[in-house]
Amino acid sequence: MRRAAWLAPALAAVLVGGCSSAASPNLAHPMSPTASGTAHSGGGAPSGSAAPSAPVSTPPAKGSAKVTATMATGLSAPWGLARLPDGSLLVGARDTGRISRVDHATHAVSEVGLVPGVAHTKGGENGLLGLAVSPDYGSDHLVYAYFSTESDNRVASFLYDPSRPKGEQLGAPDTLLRGIPTGTQDDGGRIAFGPDGDLYAGTGDAGRRALAQDASSLGGKILRMAPDGGTPADNPTSGSLVYATGFRNVQGLDWDGQGRLWASEFGQDTWDELDLVKPGGNYGWPTVEGTAHRAGLVDPVEQWHPADASPSGVAYAAGCVWTASLKGGRLWRVPLAGAKPSAAPQAFLTGTYGRLRTVVALDDHTLLLTTSNTDDRGTARSGDDRVLELTVS
Repeated sequence: MRRAAWLAPALAAVLVGGCSSAASPNLAHPMSPTASGTAHSGGGAPSGSAAPSAPVSTPPAKGSAKVTATMATGLSAPWGLARLPDGSLLVGARDTGRISRVDHATHAVSEVGLVPGVAHTKGGENGLLGLAVSPDYGSDHLVYAYFSTESDNRVASFLYDPSRPKGEQLGAPDTLLRGIPTGTQDDGGRIAFGPDGDLYAGTGDAGRRALAQDASSLGGKILRMAPDGGTPADNPTSGSLVYATGFRNVQGLDWDGQGRLWASEFGQDTWDELDLVKPGGNYGWPTVEGTAHRAGLVDPVEQWHPADASPSGVAYAAGCVWTASLKGGRLWRVPLAGAKPSAAPQAFLTGTYGRLRTVVALDDHTLLLTTSNTDDRGTARSGDDRVLELTVS
């Protein structure tokens, strides 16, 4: 009843401006070649991922990445980034819990609202983390957030009504999942809707290594849930939200053109990882770090030393996985031949914009990229932090 009353003004505005229809979700498994990102017409492609498309030819060993526009400047510790159907952007401020909107035409930044209960420790990694827009946004007007509180990390949805006064456009949180372990480090935080219409969340071990292999813990996992927080019937373990296990700190999630899920992971001291995520797969932490060829554990597809990477956001475009790096201060391009790299990773923007946090594919040749220099670990430059638009191949 709260949602129905709160949503009425937004629905009226939609009816004035024109109606959007929402198709039934495609329930194909995300690893199935029949999965389709066009299942929902209400909100376009899932937030944080380009819609799966027809198979692409193997990309060349060397590509390109050129910054073509600055979409926003002066942002404070941006973390989550999601695109609305009209092309505008939602950006979350990790430390303050505030969500802002970037106008797609003017690039003006305005405040949407404050996520209540967000807790951030100075110098820590907790706070307001991932954002996602409902694939049925045209009918439900929901945005989703992954955020830290004093006691846990949780996932909640919010009704978003841009017709309300600035700063008051978020409804009360509807908590979908609580009890994800939290700490000053290794909080995970990336959320994204998959081609199947379900919501995926990458979590961290919160500095407690054993949680990654603890089947009873939500820490150090990739989780898969229905948009209302329910457990999909075809998850690997009946009744469990756990989709894959054995991660130290999942930072990026996206799907390629065949519906395969890719994730980036912070290592400890030796190896950061790019993983091809298999339902029920165990990715080894803390037993192993990086490639180990250990029976029962899944090796990464690509790995880097932390000084060159500390990978955060992941996006798929132009036949490649693109990974934004924090400590490495660069954007990595990993060309694919099916589910394997077809050439060595290629680095772009090394040192040009400092720490790079989140990368989102708008289409097959356009990325959005955020900097992260005001996050207590970088050196802020004039105009930081910012959202950049890139053309890639």
